[in-house]
Amino acid sequence: MSGPQGEVDVAIVGLGPIGATLAILLAQRGWRVAVVECRPQPYPLPRATSFDGQAARLLAGAGIGADLAGLSQPATGYQWLDARGRVLLDIVFASVGRYGWPDASTMHQPALEALLTRRLATFPNVRIWRGHEVVDLREDGDRVVVGTKGGDGAAHTVAARWVIGCDGANSFVRERLGVGVTDLGFSYDWLLCDVELAVERAFLPTNQQWCDPARPTTVVGSGPGRRRWEFMRLPGEGLDELRTSDAAWRLLEPHGVRPDNARLLRSATYTFRAMWADQWRDGRVLLAGDAAHLMPPFAGQGMCSGLRDAANLAWKLDLVLRGASAELLDTYTIERRAQVRQAIRESVKLGRVICVSDPDAAADRDAAILANSRCGPNRPEPAKPLAEGLLSRLPEGVAAARGDVVPQGRVCVGGHAGLFDDRVGRGFVLLTRDGVDAVPVVPGVDLIVARLAPGAVTDVDEVYSSYLAGFGAVAILVRPDHHVFGAVADLALVPALLEDLKRQLNAL
Repeated sequence: MSGPQGEVDVAIVGLGPIGATLAILLAQRGWRVAVVECRPQPYPLPRATSFDGQAARLLAGAGIGADLAGLSQPATGYQWLDARGRVLLDIVFASVGRYGWPDASTMHQPALEALLTRRLATFPNVRIWRGHEVVDLREDGDRVVVGTKGGDGAAHTVAARWVIGCDGANSFVRERLGVGVTDLGFSYDWLLCDVELAVERAFLPTNQQWCDPARPTTVVGSGPGRRRWEFMRLPGEGLDELRTSDAAWRLLEPHGVRPDNARLLRSATYTFRAMWADQWRDGRVLLAGDAAHLMPPFAGQGMCSGLRDAANLAWKLDLVLRGASAELLDTYTIERRAQVRQAIRESVKLGRVICVSDPDAAADRDAAILANSRCGPNRPEPAKPLAEGLLSRLPEGVAAARGDVVPQGRVCVGGHAGLFDDRVGRGFVLLTRDGVDAVPVVPGVDLIVARLAPGAVTDVDEVYSSYLAGFGAVAILVRPDHHVFGAVADLALVPALLEDLKRQLNAL
């Protein structure tokens, strides 16, 4: 395809999973989208290896839910073990979790990216330019002019109403904006080994973290037929010592992985970081994914956090493109940066436990964890609620529900059963336990009204009846990213709840 030219509504820099998902979410809403990617061909090796149930729900919202099973496998659990094999932490994953999908799934990232790209190709309003490096960004009135350079050195431009930098850790967009970062200074070097096994083996649980001071080691699934081993570089050990296939096989051998029963797809060292951009929006340019934040891998939330960025940003950009105030996009930064900070700090906390190479310190750690451990396995915690941002301010509302992520169960609508998002729809959803006489119109918002009742929306798994009852609510207003805008305990307050949304959108 020739180089960028013309004008679009949104230009996205970067065609990784975050950029591709955001492009789909915008294209589904009818907007003209250009995606500029510096690599001429898709990156063939995996980076992320898993996604959680909430992320799976968001990917399903991009229209690829039916195909996720072909590139992923449900994970059974995540265990931390000490050097003696004693269980320090045991998390069990359900095959159908809180959000209607497995609590965690291992996956092959190149296959996910290929799936997202095929989905993008179905939209005539999307243009993808591979092999074009973005070299310039310039605001010009109500447009941003994006300058690119093709592989042949030719210069091209495309004008967009909004530009989103999804261009990774070494983001050109972030650097061009001059955005500072907050770096927690927590980083370690690890050797990453991606392996394809010749003979299928059972790994129970799917993911393990060996907290062995002799060599902290991570062992995780990486999609069907693949696994990843990661080995921490020890103090005094040179990186060059680890950057050889001999070193990889030497470290893999105690795990029963040898050249005669496995293929080493990659061995490479990497350094994880814990940082976030201090500013996520500058005029008509925004950041998302790794361009906005990086975190240690121990909670598996890097790509998942980026997908939450895309889900949060897509519907807000949609409203702004429809005529809402651009200040609405400031709530994207407020909401997502707060959640990302929390996720990064939690990942650092886990890393400080795992990355211990001193035997005495590790022994003290193990004793403290075992002394305070609860009996039996744990379940994953629910997604973190929003504490601030575009949330109801209705004084009479049910405060405890605001910002929570609504679970997903099966419902029956029109005689057909399925997951709530598929059967009821995605967008702003007003979910009630009874009928509402009058529903105010909120300009720019296509509201779905769903009543929990036989013949309307039958709560097959009784997920929603119990969810509302847990908050003492009779109605909740859910945002397109599945966060609760607000809830009320009296149906008479539903019009006021919608007027609150309308007032806030108008005030921004």
